[in-house]
Amino acid sequence: MSWWAIDVRTAPERRVGLTAWLVARTGHAVEEQDDGTLVTFAPDEESAEALVAELEGTVDRSAQTVRRQLDPVDWSVGWRHGLSPHRFGRLTVVPSWLPEAATFDDTVILDPESAFGSGEHGSTRAALTLLEQLVQPGQRVLDLGSGSGILAIAAVKLGAARAIGIEVDPEANAVATRNAERNGVMGRVQFLDGDAGVLAPLVGPAEVILSNILRTANTALLPTISEALAPNGVAIFSGMERDEAPEFRQALETAGFRPIQETVDAGWWGVAAGRLGKMEKTGKTGKLLVP
Repeated sequence: MSWWAIDVRTAPERRVGLTAWLVARTGHAVEEQDDGTLVTFAPDEESAEALVAELEGTVDRSAQTVRRQLDPVDWSVGWRHGLSPHRFGRLTVVPSWLPEAATFDDTVILDPESAFGSGEHGSTRAALTLLEQLVQPGQRVLDLGSGSGILAIAAVKLGAARAIGIEVDPEANAVATRNAERNGVMGRVQFLDGDAGVLAPLVGPAEVILSNILRTANTALLPTISEALAPNGVAIFSGMERDEAPEFRQALETAGFRPIQETVDAGWWGVAAGRLGKMEKTGKTGKLLVP
């Protein structure tokens, strides 16, 4: 089979919505390049043509597309291309086949395979950066949209007592389980198949909740996260571009949260938020009752 790549350029304000459509339409992750180009994939030329026709005809008529035939690749190992070790404070994320996988005690051995989350994407790095700084020993962690399991596994490597990942894709959960086994943390990490909006309140409360997904999904999950978060807990959000920050900050405030720490990595914005104190909610003056 000869796969095709489709490069898509559109206005910055359309990228998030178009990315969500491409993921839903193709069932594949979408790569965003440094210049803002979105790259998706099709298994053959006919599928690529049909995708472009639908995209340009009804979804985003202003989009510009380029189709490229890819060289034949053994996809059972092709996902390894370009992966390298990454350091996040106390933690190193490294693929299993590299020699560095055996050199650090504080290593997350991570093979993403077909699941999202390798440490190469800015949104994952932003979430890991905040997690490394904020998770405390003994805490319970929920990871919504856990993908390869990288954040849940990292949480227990950093001292969390237990981490639960929730993911709608059973294949991703199979990848995450293999990664947990590689890291020797199966007794402290669990991956559940299903809708985070339904399952998170049932398995909470958690002191740390992670949500590395699109802004629209993060916003929709705010009531669920509020219900599942422990009273003094911290929610870490990523998967959003820097220019989406003002809109999401407003959504956080409306949902009763306040940003406490932020980071940007390759244009991807991450934010950690805690609950608003009682006086912050009422607007009264005086000492804030915050976590």
